[in-house]
Amino acid sequence: EIRSNWSFAAIVFRSAGTTRRGSSSPPDRDTDVGKTAVACAIARQPVAAGARVGVYKPAASGAGTAAPDVVRLWEAAGRPLTPAQVCPQSFAAPIAPPRSARAEGRVVDERLLRDGLEPWWPASDVVVVEGAGGLFSPLGGTLLNVDLAREFGLPLVVVDAARLGTIGRTLATVTAARACGLTIAAVVLSHTQPLAGSLADPASPASIARDSAADLAARLAPLPVAVLAHDAARIEPTIDFL
Repeated sequence: EIRSNWSFAAIVFRSAGTTRRGSSSPPDRDTDVGKTAVACAIARQPVAAGARVGVYKPAASGAGTAAPDVVRLWEAAGRPLTPAQVCPQSFAAPIAPPRSARAEGRVVDERLLRDGLEPWWPASDVVVVEGAGGLFSPLGGTLLNVDLAREFGLPLVVVDAARLGTIGRTLATVTAARACGLTIAAVVLSHTQPLAGSLADPASPASIARDSAADLAARLAPLPVAVLAHDAARIEPTIDFL
C-alpha cells in the first residue's frame, strides 16, 4: 500500500516497445521513449510546490550512478540524498539489467532492488520511481518490473513516444497492468524529437502525435492522458499529482 503520509508516489514505466520504422535496432533496444524526461517533469511539479521529492531507479544498464539520466532525476528532484541512492545498481552494457550484470561477472541484488527504496520514505513527501524498461522487462534473476511494481504498490504512469503505434502499445500496457491488479495514475506521451510535417497530412509525425493523444484520451477516459513536448519542462495539460 502507498504510505499514508505521502502526497503522491508513482512508478514510471514505458509501454511495450516495438522497433521504430527505419531503425535497425531490435525491439528490446527501442527504449528511447522519453521515460526519464517524463519522470523529471513529474518530479519538478511538487518541487515547485515546496514538497520534498525523492527519485529512485532500482537498476539501470548502459549507465552508472553518475550517468546523465540518474543525474537528471537527482537534479529535477532538488538533489536529495545522493545519486548513488537514486540508482543503487548500475551496469555498463545497454541490455536488460540481469544480462548486463552477468556480462560483468555480477548479479542483480534483488533484495537491494526492494530495500533501495527505504531511505526515501523518511526523506520525502513525494517519490517518483523510474522503472528500467517496460512493465514485463526483466529486472533481476527472477523479478520482472511488474513484480516489483506489485510489491511497491504504487500507481503507475505509463510513458510512450508519440509516434506510430503508440495507441496499440499503450492500450496493451494499460490493459496488462490493470489485469495484474495495478493502478494507473496517468498516461504521458513524450515527443522525443521535434515534430515534423504538416497537420494537414494525416501521416505526418505531427498529425500522428496529435491524433494518438486524442484517441487515447477518448478510449481511456477518465484516465488522464497528457503530453510532454520536445525539450519541455512541464507536462501538458497539467496533472495534479499532489
